Amino acid sequence: MYKFNSGLQSLSSTQSDTEVLAIALQQKNVDCDIEEFPETLSNSCEIEEQNNLAKSLSDRQLETLLSNLLKYGVLLASTVVLIGGILYLIRHGSEPVTYHFFQGEPSEFRSPSGVISAVLSGSRRGIIQLGLLLLIATPVLRVVISLLAFIWRREFIYVIVTLLVLASLTYSLVGAYY
Repeated sequence: MYKFNSGLQSLSSTQSDTEVLAIALQQKNVDCDIEEFPETLSNSCEIEEQNNLAKSLSDRQLETLLSNLLKYGVLLASTVVLIGGILYLIRHGSEPVTYHFFQGEPSEFRSPSGVISAVLSGSRRGIIQLGLLLLIATPVLRVVISLLAFIWRREFIYVIVTLLVLASLTYSLVGAYY
């Protein structure tokens, strides 16, 4: 047996070709506050519980309303786009595509009223555009509902921030027309 650096030992046998290396670590006496850890953990859990209890019923209702709005809004928009896409492919799926020149969207699809009139006339592309409008309208509606909730609660800092978000959304949507 050979000794290396106090805690490191190598065991070797003359009969076999394998060596076994054993490392013995010295145990240090460390001052540790492991007994205080459960108290700290339970205190933080109590604080979290109190914060959850402090949320009023209207806060939870608003959170549920906004999450359902986003979830079902995206599902509705996706369903409308899927239906419109399937109907479009049934009618136009076998037509040859020409990519020789770029053709923009027809003017009837450039405004929400044009999209609605196209859908009412039975246009399949209009149905796809309606689904895209619903997808865009979902987060905008969420911001509007949040704004109304903040006004009702008189939380004016959040009202200002939400108005800034709504103004930037409106500018980005209306700015495309001008």
